Amino acid sequence: MRHGIHFISGLPRSGSTLFSAILRQNPRFHAMMTSPVGGIYMAMLGAVSRKNEAAVFIDPDQKRELLSGVFRNYYHAIGAEKVVFDTNRVWCSKMPALTRLFPKAKVICCVRHIPWIMDSIERLERRNAFDLSGIFGFDAGSTVYTRIGRLAGSDGMVGHALDCLREAFYGGYADQMIVVTYEALTRDPAGTMKIVYDFLGEAPFAHDFDNVEYSADEFDEGLGSPGLHTVRKKVEFLERPSVLPPELFARYENDAFWMNPELNVHGVPIVRYGG
Repeated sequence: MRHGIHFISGLPRSGSTLFSAILRQNPRFHAMMTSPVGGIYMAMLGAVSRKNEAAVFIDPDQKRELLSGVFRNYYHAIGAEKVVFDTNRVWCSKMPALTRLFPKAKVICCVRHIPWIMDSIERLERRNAFDLSGIFGFDAGSTVYTRIGRLAGSDGMVGHALDCLREAFYGGYADQMIVVTYEALTRDPAGTMKIVYDFLGEAPFAHDFDNVEYSADEFDEGLGSPGLHTVRKKVEFLERPSVLPPELFARYENDAFWMNPELNVHGVPIVRYGG
């Protein structure tokens, strides 16, 4: 990783795969959907902690090297000549460690209004009507209410990611993180990428927003959610009605804390459509 590493995090169904697919057009960058690195890092963190009784023999410098080695060893060939962007929603909860391991790294947090995240996942569930999804534990008896409830819990796909995002947002890391809204990325991709490139200190690149491609069919099918990481060719915002019951949609309408300037106490940069 001689050219550096950055991280993509934030909320699910908020454009992180699309963002990675756009970045991949730049031959200097390596980016993809959620990588195995987050899981390996968490396992290593457990192995060097007092959870492992023999960890008493691991000094602080060794611990740091072992943890940073997870990234170096995974990307030694993949990203040896490129700037690496590693994607995982857990990174927002690991800002203290990331800023020590990689002081120059930035974290790009993709966000979207919570009801539309729920709507997007529910649409995918309905599209795959004959499959059971691992997102919901392959439960054949779920309803839209139980599915959304599971997503929203602190250990759920959306709720946990939201908690991680709050932790980073209020943690005093305004110099290391930037929040990119789904609306900005899909309605004004050129303007959004310019802001992100400036934040990263990278030279501009002419992306083709009419020819963006990415898919992870094998992963998605194994999860029972075909199409979960398939990116449409053209970057655009699609207006549509929600498939959620109105009261369920309304339940999460006020959860977009990043849109309230009064709550942005540390001045985290927010890329939103229309300024």
